[in-house]
Amino acid sequence: MECDKYQSPLVSRYASVEMSHNFSDRKKFSTWRKLWFILAKAEHKLGLSITAEQLQQLEANIEITKDEIKKAKEVEKTCRHDVMSHVQVFGETCPLAAPIIHLGATSCFVGDNTDLIVIRDAITILLPKLARCISSLSDFAKKRAELPTLGFTHFQPAQLTTVGKRTCLWIQDLISDLSSLQILHESMRFRGIKGATGSQASFLTLFDGDEHKVTELDRLVTELSDFKSSYIITGQTYPRKVDAEILFKLASLGSTVSKICTDIRLLAHLKEVEEPFETSQIGSSAMAYKRNPMRSERCCSLARHLMTLCQNPLQTAATQWFERTLDDSANRRICIPEAFLTADILLNTLQNIAEGLVVYPKVIQKHIDQELPFMATENIIMEMVNEGGKSRQEVHEKIRVLSQQAGSVVKQEGDENDLVDRIRADQYFSCIHDKMKKILDPSTFVGRAPQQTKEFLSLEVEPMLIRYKDQLNIKAHVNV
Repeated sequence: MECDKYQSPLVSRYASVEMSHNFSDRKKFSTWRKLWFILAKAEHKLGLSITAEQLQQLEANIEITKDEIKKAKEVEKTCRHDVMSHVQVFGETCPLAAPIIHLGATSCFVGDNTDLIVIRDAITILLPKLARCISSLSDFAKKRAELPTLGFTHFQPAQLTTVGKRTCLWIQDLISDLSSLQILHESMRFRGIKGATGSQASFLTLFDGDEHKVTELDRLVTELSDFKSSYIITGQTYPRKVDAEILFKLASLGSTVSKICTDIRLLAHLKEVEEPFETSQIGSSAMAYKRNPMRSERCCSLARHLMTLCQNPLQTAATQWFERTLDDSANRRICIPEAFLTADILLNTLQNIAEGLVVYPKVIQKHIDQELPFMATENIIMEMVNEGGKSRQEVHEKIRVLSQQAGSVVKQEGDENDLVDRIRADQYFSCIHDKMKKILDPSTFVGRAPQQTKEFLSLEVEPMLIRYKDQLNIKAHVNV
């Protein structure tokens, strides 16, 4: 029974159907078969003794069945070689074509080229999901472009910003990740046909020393696999540095999501912004009132896992002996799928959070009211100098004394900040009493935050999302 065996929670609990399928055995082994068909088709075109009937038989059986996968596993127990077990089973399914399956190839022809196809397809899955996160957060930011809120440095109250402007900080990092993954996707190269040590010697023998046909075979196989180019130089494998670069970009995405969700968790503590909370959702088994930010916590937890995974391919790239050693195989089976599955889960969850973020303006205003009087002291000083003809130093001393008294009330007595009441009760400040409401208007303390938000969304975000416009309306689905 499945419940008697360990299953990765990345698949059993969290991941999307499409990303799980992308790294499935069926996708992997069917891609092997497709590559064997493509290789035979290209070799046939270049004059090798491969018949149309053999090609037809291969093409008709590209999609592997469950029974064939099971049979290949049984064969592998004896031969201890995964590729050769599938060569045997494919040959039994396609007896006419059995003699020409894997002709001239090494295991990395199917192994590495399939990995590159699967990685490319995984990025194809991630890109629109990342765009949808950006789009959802952009809608949120646009609606709150002018809503003042306390800014924080060192998690201490600082100058005001707006809720929309703060959201743009998150979006800007996501835009960087989207751009990075787009460039990676567009620049990916195929391993192609390179042979046991990358020298293409076996294929040169097949074509009786005709170098032109070998290079043309490489080009044809690459083209039929929907890649624009292949590596000119490889060992037995494609450069393992490529894996490190790919997982670093995914780790970078993980750091972005973790930063966003940490901010949301802090805002939830402040009761200013909350992630969506379903009507029947339970926040705590003990404390029935709790509304824990569990989606954001999940993102931070999984992002931590994703950020650690990039260390593995760095070690692999550093320890590849000469043309290749097999100590890259087992760890790549784990770290590459896990990285993409984790990234996929993060984006699904982040989109769900972004679509349902709840803002509490009155709580935000309450926090502004607690801090703004202190922040407004410089404005009050300037207004007093302009209106009352007082010296700045004199006004500064008056404000300093009242501020210290108000600060003591807040810290020592736990009461609200009463600095404004103290100023209004002091006749020394009578010339600005009727201007205090205007002086304390939060919108006058946010600088260009509203304009920056609107400029950023229109000039940087909207153009980036154009290529995904037909995919932006798909709602996020989050497992469990």
